[in-house]
Amino acid sequence: MAQPLWYPPTLPDLTGRTVVVTGANSGLGAVTARELARAGAHTVLAVRDTAKGRAVADTLPGRTEVRALDLGDLDSVRAFAGGWSGPLDILVNNAGVMPVTRETTADGFESAVGVNHLGHFALTNLLLPYITDRIVTVSSGLARIGHIDLADLNWEHRAYRPMRAYGQSKLANLLFTQELDRRLTVSGSPVRSLAAHPGVAATPLDRHLTGFVGASTTFGYRFIAQKKVDYGALPTLFAATEDLPGNTYIGPGGRSGELPRTEKRRKADSDPGTARRLWDLSVALTGTDAPTEAAV
Repeated sequence: MAQPLWYPPTLPDLTGRTVVVTGANSGLGAVTARELARAGAHTVLAVRDTAKGRAVADTLPGRTEVRALDLGDLDSVRAFAGGWSGPLDILVNNAGVMPVTRETTADGFESAVGVNHLGHFALTNLLLPYITDRIVTVSSGLARIGHIDLADLNWEHRAYRPMRAYGQSKLANLLFTQELDRRLTVSGSPVRSLAAHPGVAATPLDRHLTGFVGASTTFGYRFIAQKKVDYGALPTLFAATEDLPGNTYIGPGGRSGELPRTEKRRKADSDPGTARRLWDLSVALTGTDAPTEAAV
């Protein structure tokens, strides 16, 4: 099988750099951590299950570290950030959940938006004083089925629809990426905010899907999913290491992992008014804000 046009061995030398990858104990996160570590980075696996995280870290080359982080618990997020010191070059907001029924986080948020968006929102804002290069937030092609309901972000009043909830959280990732990058730019910060999505990659994310949806997903993977989860991590690795402008959105080049490419955003993915209102609501819900606030 021919190598893809761009693949992990082409990563730049990351020796001396520090990266954090959330949800690095399985799937795309584990692959992302592996390749960043292979490129020489001091790679921190930020995971809810530290035993699984250590099992992955033990297989990785170079300097790795496992730290506890539960994005569904803001106390855990604050503890992780409070324990950080020293420069952090790259933060990869990779972790995600795809719920089947409406569940809530420790803080009472609907689990998809609570983990996928609000947890990463808080983590990024709390770590931002240490970040020197970029933040990469992993979204999904399913953002296109999402709709940001600012009056009912946590699905307390609407009939719960799991895939729509997931889509909303992934759309929130894109709007967060955009608004964060705007704030960083206005404040004069050199830090960039970017987004990536893996395409259709067979990962443990949807392991809880059952019934018709689960069966359909499994069947569909045989035909449309990228053949190896490794290829699904290529857009994230590309966004994390290539010299790209802020607010770039990177997706896969094809089923065989060809050159990752810039994705065109829909109007809903990049509406500045919705992005700012979502930011304000996220500040109110998490009690965190970017240190750049005064400048914007």
